[in-house]
Amino acid sequence: MSFQNPSPAEIKAFLQRIRTIAIVGLSSDPDRPSYSVAMYLQNNGYRIIPVRPGGGEILGQKVYERLSDIPFRVDAVDHFRRSSVVGAHIDEAIALNIPAVWMQEGVIDEAAAERAKNAGMFVAMDRCMLKEHRKAGLSNSRPPSSSR
Repeated sequence: MSFQNPSPAEIKAFLQRIRTIAIVGLSSDPDRPSYSVAMYLQNNGYRIIPVRPGGGEILGQKVYERLSDIPFRVDAVDHFRRSSVVGAHIDEAIALNIPAVWMQEGVIDEAAAERAKNAGMFVAMDRCMLKEHRKAGLSNSRPPSSSR
């Protein structure tokens, strides 16, 4: 059986419930899609956490080398890595009990998606979080403030 993405209603509910998004493969180059998606999400009230080698800061946020280096709870991981390497990042998210993984447009790993689903995670694959956020009518709306 092939992977099925969540319905538009499930995606909207997911986007309304999450607050903190780790973005694996976030580029510091403003011309890269990962940068514009992260900036859009940040401008719509989400806390974005850049994950990539090299350290530093992107969009005013500290860069972490790997998901396991993030010292606080993350609600979802958005992946901008090539399909051929995304599985290892999905497995790290599973091991860390992160509730959701999202693979951007063009990022497809059916086996990793199934592993994440079997671990009880919310999984979206080959979808753009920015486009889905807009499609759901959530542009310029803020996620509820965290009570943690």
